[in-house]
Amino acid sequence: MTKAVRGPRQEAGRNGPILKSAPSFRWRAIFKTLGPGLITGAADDDPSGIGTYSQTGAQLGYAASWTMVLTFPLMAAIQEISARVGRVTGHGIAGNVCRHYPAGLLNGIVALLFIANTINVAADLGAMADASRLLFGGPAFAYVLLFGVTSVVAQIFLDYARYVAVLKWLTLSLFAYVGALAVAHVSWGEAVAGLLIPRVEFNASFLTTVVAILGTTISPYLFFWQASQEAEDQRVDSAKQPLVHRHHGARQEFNRIRADTIVGMAFSSLIAIAIILTAAATFHASGKTDIETSAQAAQALRPIAGRFAEVIFALGIVGTGLLAIPVLAGSAAYAVGEGRRWPVGLARKPKEAAAFYGVLALSAAIGIALNFTPVDPIQALYWSAVINGVLAVPVMVLLMAMVRRRDVMGRFVVTGKLYWLGWLATAVMAAGVIAMGVAWAL
Repeated sequence: MTKAVRGPRQEAGRNGPILKSAPSFRWRAIFKTLGPGLITGAADDDPSGIGTYSQTGAQLGYAASWTMVLTFPLMAAIQEISARVGRVTGHGIAGNVCRHYPAGLLNGIVALLFIANTINVAADLGAMADASRLLFGGPAFAYVLLFGVTSVVAQIFLDYARYVAVLKWLTLSLFAYVGALAVAHVSWGEAVAGLLIPRVEFNASFLTTVVAILGTTISPYLFFWQASQEAEDQRVDSAKQPLVHRHHGARQEFNRIRADTIVGMAFSSLIAIAIILTAAATFHASGKTDIETSAQAAQALRPIAGRFAEVIFALGIVGTGLLAIPVLAGSAAYAVGEGRRWPVGLARKPKEAAAFYGVLALSAAIGIALNFTPVDPIQALYWSAVINGVLAVPVMVLLMAMVRRRDVMGRFVVTGKLYWLGWLATAVMAAGVIAMGVAWAL
């Protein structure tokens, strides 16, 4: 006897059976399951990062795009490890450091993180203002104030769930760079070769560019943000507890974190590749190699690829800036607040976490103010990248040591391939910093 094949479910109706199809696949439902990993990955492609990737494509053409293929598994590993720390312990990175390591170590790391993030906020606000002037005209200072104040007010006063939803939808602004790539005349044979065949030039210019890419993609503020957001999501969900206290469901949570992180980092890497290829196919191909900022990249696209490319590139800068500034200021506030054991979290009311929100507002305020000083934003961004690159190494070493401590992670210490991939990312970052130092010395 043959087994009946189950078809669509039937229900009785007035005029006969009604066929009811199986539940359809819904992208919206999948999108809702993504969280800190997606936002972190998208925030990695901030206006400053867009400037770095544009400069890479303009100066080196397709030759350096392979670096994004290299950094993807490394950044995914270190971000997954950071997320596990937050979910297992219920605290962010700074919250765990203050409980298990000397105060001096924490204070030095947090101070450098605050400085680097605040400079990055200033550079991103400047880039957003320049992009807005291209689109709508008007004075730059007005856009700096508008974007800076809006970001702070939204973080302080918006409901947490609604605010996170806004950040997730803002990640879609990154598809602007796929649109820009679509109108560029890419030499796909050279592009594929650049992605798959590593080419290294042992000169200061090439090595500095590689270090800039590493510093842009593997940044300390991303570690702190994702760990703190996992802890925050656990705190606001009454059904969840830190896994170190409640072991049930750990495997499911780790699978969720891995999927969320891989999607977020893959998204970040693909957009970065799109920007590099666009710059290579337009600027480098036409001999224009002096692109320094994301706003310059948008403006320079018009004579090469048309007004449409310029507009979508500029819109992407504004969208990614609105996403990145909360992550930059927020990660600094989480680090300072957790280190001081203050009540922290974007889900808390302003009165419940006044000091936390005060640090967040201070970082944004200084970032706004820097745009009204003689400080060169390009030089400021350069030194911010230097600080981030140098800071990443000790933070990653500390993180890798922390996730092997049973008094921190309990039974969920990180082992196996993920652990060694985390150390590989740390070694690559350290090598980049050493190469940068050698380039300076020469």
